Amino acid sequence: MPQLFVGTSGWAYPSWKPDFYPAKLAQKKFLGHYATQLNTVEVNFTFQATGKRNDDSELDRTNPASFRFGVKAHQVITHIKRLKGTEEFLPRFLATIEPLARAGKLVPCSSSCRRI
Repeated sequence: MPQLFVGTSGWAYPSWKPDFYPAKLAQKKFLGHYATQLNTVEVNFTFQATGKRNDDSELDRTNPASFRFGVKAHQVITHIKRLKGTEEFLPRFLATIEPLARAGKLVPCSSSCRRI
C-alpha cells in the first residue's frame, strides 16, 4: 500500500512555539517532537553544506523508524551548475547524505514538493 509523506521544509524554527512546539521544549528536541506530528521533513543544510556531517546519524536516532527525510540538492548542483557538469561535485554531495541513504531514510523531494 502506498504511503503518503507529509512534512515541511525544515524543523528548527523557534517561532513555531507555542503553536507547534511546547513552549518549554529545548530546540535540540524539536526534531523528536516534530516526528511525532509529521512523517517527513525536508533537510535544508544540504543546500549549502558539503562533506560528511557528524550529526547525520543523530538525525536518524531522534525519530521513528517510519520517519523519512527529503534532502535538498546542493546549490552547486541546482543553481550554480544548473544540473550540468556536476560529476566532480556529486560525490561530495552524496557523502553528505550517505548515512541517511544507507539507513533507508530518504524520500524524493524537490522545491516543487513544498508547493503541493
